[in-house]
Amino acid sequence: MAKQVTAQVKIQVTGGQATPAPPVGTALGPHGVNIGQFVMQFNERTKEMKGTTIPVVVTIYINDMNSSSLEMAARVIAGTARSMGIEVID
Repeated sequence: MAKQVTAQVKIQVTGGQATPAPPVGTALGPHGVNIGQFVMQFNERTKEMKGTTIPVVVTIYINDMNSSSLEMAARVIAGTARSMGIEVID
């Protein structure tokens, strides 16, 4: 099953100098993107282009649980809860 695209965010960021401040934080935050991880990876991958404004398109997908049905997803969640010591009652 293919993942569904929930949003595409277009921003312009200076190579090797991204920060969680605007425009990155305000553009990606509402979509639940891990901004710190984005900034770290972006700066690492663009360190050679330091000082150059780079147009960026971030494609955001629906979270998936890697399960084939709602029942299987519920079983995964219940198993995780049990492993954490939470009693699961059907």
